[in-house]
Amino acid sequence: MKRASTRVSTSFDRLPIRVRLAGVSALLTFVILCAFALAIGSLTVERIRSDFNRQVEDTAEQLPSTLAITVYPLKIEPALSDFANSDDHAAIRIVTLDGTVIDQSPADAPPFGPPSETEKTVHGYRVVSRPAVVHLIEGGARRGEVIIEYGHRVSDTEATVKRVELFLVLGVLAGSLLALFAGMAIARRAMAPIALLTSTAAEITRTRDPSGGVPQSQADDEVAELARTLEGMLRELDAARGETESMLVRQRQFVADASHELRTPLTSVLANLELLAESLHGDQGEAARSALRSSQRMRRLVGDLLLLARTDAARVIARKPCDLAQIVVEAAGELGSVSGAHDISLDIHPAMVMGASDELHRLTINLLENALRHTPPGTAIRVWTGTTATGNVELVVEDNGPGVAPELACNLFERFVRGAGDRGGSFGLGLAIVQAVAVSHGGSVTLEARESTQLPGSTGARFVVRLPVYSNLDDDGQHHRPSLETVID
Repeated sequence: MKRASTRVSTSFDRLPIRVRLAGVSALLTFVILCAFALAIGSLTVERIRSDFNRQVEDTAEQLPSTLAITVYPLKIEPALSDFANSDDHAAIRIVTLDGTVIDQSPADAPPFGPPSETEKTVHGYRVVSRPAVVHLIEGGARRGEVIIEYGHRVSDTEATVKRVELFLVLGVLAGSLLALFAGMAIARRAMAPIALLTSTAAEITRTRDPSGGVPQSQADDEVAELARTLEGMLRELDAARGETESMLVRQRQFVADASHELRTPLTSVLANLELLAESLHGDQGEAARSALRSSQRMRRLVGDLLLLARTDAARVIARKPCDLAQIVVEAAGELGSVSGAHDISLDIHPAMVMGASDELHRLTINLLENALRHTPPGTAIRVWTGTTATGNVELVVEDNGPGVAPELACNLFERFVRGAGDRGGSFGLGLAIVQAVAVSHGGSVTLEARESTQLPGSTGARFVVRLPVYSNLDDDGQHHRPSLETVID
């Protein structure tokens, strides 16, 4: 029973507020109308039946003094049909004390049985019996007594009772439905300010602009308090967002400035370490070469941070038409000495884009290094470039290695995210830079299911970079940019 009650409560709680308010209003109205109908109905039915019984009794009381009954010959005035007939659903019988019927109206009146001093119901008639005087002749002496039985059909009264009960039931149902519809209308009107707050909040969510504020209610009620609270919350959130954005801008500016300033001393340090690594031998030479490798990694980190800071600040360096296929060849050649036992195969076709060749080179290097770093020796790596039927340039880097863990795939392109199989000591910025460069060139990068039949094995990773194809048409549709033939030459 407790579980059933909990299920009903849960189902009721899931209904919209206006439906619950209207339902509760209709239920209360139904209960009140039922109580009212029972009270009024009982009183009305009792009154109808009481009036009917009193009418029958009054008529029976009047008949002995109204009717003049004589014998020899038998004569009854006025006629019994004046008081009872089939149309009136009433009947009169005049019987002797021993029950012999002297006269009746209508002729087919049902038998009422032996006379009784009390009221009774016989054959659907309410019957009242009263004694009357019989005379020998008109105006003559008294002869004796007879019994006048007057009956009225009860079905007429019961039909009236049923109609009253039906009207009461219909009234209760109609009143409950009216209360339901009225409750829905009132609830909708009462919830209108909250609906307006909801739509305003949705618009703020869509535009991310809280400057428009929240509409305030004219009444000083709970809705107005809610609106004031939301208004204050939006002001605080807007202020917090402003502070956060200002802090991020300062941080990005600091990273960009620091990275830029670090490049010059790092270049000098690298040059000196290269000289030391070549001139020194033994332990000293090994220490110089170790310092050189660490400095080279630091230079790469500084370059990565500078590139990310530049993309965060939406700074666009000079771009020109370039062939992504040529960039892939140069990047693969640069990594040839560190590819080890990996088998890198190139399937490249001309893919012209408008971009910064240094950034695209960094993008390609990062994708290849990611494949080398996260796959065991002997892994086959395939690189493909070309123009698709949809008019995009694609760079695909896929391998038949262990693939990407499902828990890592959702945040793979975030900064400082490193896989468990990273054996190269990376900073976790490689794929973040790939995404930043692709987005800054109007493209995208995705991790897709490997469908290539060029590589054996059923697992592996497949990264696809899509960039807009180069066009010699400016945004206004005019031929201002160099043609592809000029660029290739």
